[in-house]
Amino acid sequence: MRFQIIVAIVLSVSAQSPPAREWAQWRGPNRDGIVPAAQAPADWPAAFGSAWRVEVGEGYSSPVVAGTRVFVHSRKDPKELVTAIDLTSGKTVWQQVYDASYQKNQYAVRMGKGPNATPLVAGARLFTLGATGMLNAWDTASGTRLWEQNYTQEVDFSKLFCGTAASPVLAHGLVVVQVGSDVHGGRILALDPATGATKWQWRGPGPGYASPVIITVGATSQLVTMTNQSIVGLDARTGRELWTAPFPDEWHENIVTPTWTGRHLIVSGTRQGTQAYTLSETGGAWQAKQVWKVTDASMYMSTPVAGDGLIYGLSDKRKGHFVALDESTGAVKWATEGREGDFASVLLTPKHVLFLTNGADLVVARRGGTFAIDKKYDLGASETWSAPVIVGRDLVIRDAAGVSRLSAK
Repeated sequence: MRFQIIVAIVLSVSAQSPPAREWAQWRGPNRDGIVPAAQAPADWPAAFGSAWRVEVGEGYSSPVVAGTRVFVHSRKDPKELVTAIDLTSGKTVWQQVYDASYQKNQYAVRMGKGPNATPLVAGARLFTLGATGMLNAWDTASGTRLWEQNYTQEVDFSKLFCGTAASPVLAHGLVVVQVGSDVHGGRILALDPATGATKWQWRGPGPGYASPVIITVGATSQLVTMTNQSIVGLDARTGRELWTAPFPDEWHENIVTPTWTGRHLIVSGTRQGTQAYTLSETGGAWQAKQVWKVTDASMYMSTPVAGDGLIYGLSDKRKGHFVALDESTGAVKWATEGREGDFASVLLTPKHVLFLTNGADLVVARRGGTFAIDKKYDLGASETWSAPVIVGRDLVIRDAAGVSRLSAK
């Protein structure tokens, strides 16, 4: 009888508590663009309608969701804003505003002033990194600023660099950020999340605009990222450089986050094409070896996702077209006609590959070796340059000036 009472109490509490929806960093729970089955819709609705919308200002930073809150980093020039929103009601729980004035790069004619990096939630802390290199740690419950690290003196906009864009990542209990510019060079720093104290750092070329990822190769945990002229792999526990490979770009536009398939490291750029590398160790020395390169499917800003032995992405050829490349050879397995858009966020659910274009079109296509659309939605928003969050049959998206929750009709 006592056991039955305990079970009844647990079931009652579970029924009253909404399930946590964890999408706490760039590109989802595992930072790889893959939507867990528990968070993916079992079926796609006929349409989506707006459940709520909050005006937050401009920016390219994606929203993140932790528990019952949405967190978004934005800008109302010359201020940056950090906002916590209740996932269910859309009410603002807290908001912090601080000065982040700067003169953007003269070459960034069409580009806004950020923020570009997606926040990171780790435990009860939220970490935001602005375009000028201001890193802040916030208490997720109250919005209290816990500490700040200011790297603005290392971010120089006088040459080609257009602003910090690398999203923070959690590596073995430390918060890792990539900062710097093409004038002052770059640093990758691992910080104590409680205090902001530096635990290790790497120095090298200035950053690109890609975000670092944590991968496991054999028994080694590696942090892999792009600089403005190379790919680099570090020991994720110590920051020691393990290997590097050249990846030059005349405009320093290494934007695409590296993708690890378990066998190959996939990198891409508008002038370098899409390339695959194997990573191996011999006698304690690591090597990145290129195994294929294709130039007719280059990715400019859109990070691909790996699955089914394929690399799904948006190539910048033909004014933007969806492609699937063979992971082993780089051969194009399928490609759309083109004119899909300048950008697409790419996600993978158990049954579908999703493309959210900058024109606010959500394309739901079947996974596999042929291209077939199951659903297509005009989400009715202004331009969407940020990755969406999948919350069951609902979406959290960011457009030019706000963040919205869209519910299945």
